[in-house]
Amino acid sequence: MSELLLTTFRFDVRLIASPQVIAGRQRLPGAAGGYSAPQGSQVLGSGAFQEVSGLDIELDIQEYVEGGRNNGVVRRVGRAKYAPLLLKRGMFHGEPADARVNAELWHWLQRIANGVRPVRRYDGVIHVMGADGTVRASWVFDRGLPQKIKGPELNARTGEIAIEELTIAHEGLRLLPVEPPQ
Repeated sequence: MSELLLTTFRFDVRLIASPQVIAGRQRLPGAAGGYSAPQGSQVLGSGAFQEVSGLDIELDIQEYVEGGRNNGVVRRVGRAKYAPLLLKRGMFHGEPADARVNAELWHWLQRIANGVRPVRRYDGVIHVMGADGTVRASWVFDRGLPQKIKGPELNARTGEIAIEELTIAHEGLRLLPVEPPQ
């Protein structure tokens, strides 16, 4: 009988500028397996997120009451619902003496709120890596928009790290197949 070993992991999050969508055409990056950003794509932020949550997909199951069928209902699949992603990271980076804020995420949301058009959307790739650096799992989300950004809770008495949170609403989430190690 083999033992199941649970390992620690680290992850990498990348926000890559979505190409403009042409009416009537839907694109699915990575649909054929794997995801690669188009050459010269704009990447937002420096990553370094400490926490990611919201990797959820829920199907809307609809009930249909069929006439004459009294022992139950027919259930049909409706639309998929994608939970917003919540990304958390330290707000300041660099050496403690000259740590600076990375404001790119704030500017993304502020440009949209200020009416800058066209609205810039970002696709995202979340790679979970094992201790040896190999990718163990990858999720891709499509056409993300900043739904909410939250600054740190500032309290000089606690001495806690300044954490910012970004909530991203998106239009699709996929778990990509991972090649087994050679």
